[in-house]
Amino acid sequence: QVRLAESGGGLVQTGGTLRLSCAAAGRTFSSGTMAWLRQAPGKEREFVAQIRGASGFTMYADSAKGRFTISRDDTKNMLYLQMNSLKPEDTAVYYCAARTSVSARTDRYDYWGQGTQVTVSS
Repeated sequence: QVRLAESGGGLVQTGGTLRLSCAAAGRTFSSGTMAWLRQAPGKEREFVAQIRGASGFTMYADSAKGRFTISRDDTKNMLYLQMNSLKPEDTAVYYCAARTSVSARTDRYDYWGQGTQVTVSS
């Protein structure tokens, strides 16, 4: 059974940093696609960042470019999201997601974590 488990969320002030982690169990996604998405209260879930393929090609939402960095450690089956210069509008539940295929699609993942709350105070 595949399981994704996020950690690292919390409360941080504007301009602060957080590092989210996602532990994958049950299979590896080193040749697939892994991503971070988020959902703020009253809003639809939105794409944040993606890393895909053996080469680790990365892609970011405009809101994340220059501030967030997605990475993975295939030896540990882990996915990370380093978030710098956080803003109140980054407040959301952050989800780890994965699929076995390699695609630039930012939606429709096969597996999802339960989410971790990130709150940025002004």
